[in-house]
Amino acid sequence: MKKKFLIIPSIFVLIILSFFYLLLIERNPSEVPSQLLNKNIPNFETDLLLKNDKFISSKEMKGQKILVNFFATWCKPCRDEHIFIKRFSNEIGIRIIGINYKDDQEKAKTWLKNLGNPYTDIPIDKSGSIAIDWGVYGIPETFLVNSKGIIKYRHVGQITEEVYRKINKLINSIQ
Repeated sequence: MKKKFLIIPSIFVLIILSFFYLLLIERNPSEVPSQLLNKNIPNFETDLLLKNDKFISSKEMKGQKILVNFFATWCKPCRDEHIFIKRFSNEIGIRIIGINYKDDQEKAKTWLKNLGNPYTDIPIDKSGSIAIDWGVYGIPETFLVNSKGIIKYRHVGQITEEVYRKINKLINSIQ
């Protein structure tokens, strides 16, 4: 009887300690683990938003460092981070590709005309299948791809000044 009396409080204490541990550890929700880190970019082929042409990832996403940004006009954080995407487009040695996610094409064209277009290419992801292949949880999401087509970094959520500085350092450190 005494053993049962000691086991129940011990289990309770372990549960409470586990709970407090989870509360106290530093977890950043914008750094969601990705199965694609240090792996090749997913292959896809789709239409481009502003050009009457196809975008083939296996041909277009190698040979230079690339920032891939999933965005949509209906996404408020996408609009808020757009100023930082434009700042990236002024950096030397990086190509910016914006994947337009489940969006109205005419609204996207108007949005880019009004806010400025920092993207070298804008593949269209009408169905969301490209985002699924990239493991996107929700937009905006941004990926940094090295010159060999390997995903080196992923940021979930809006790019802020702090995130901009972090990604900028990473751009300079990857090959």
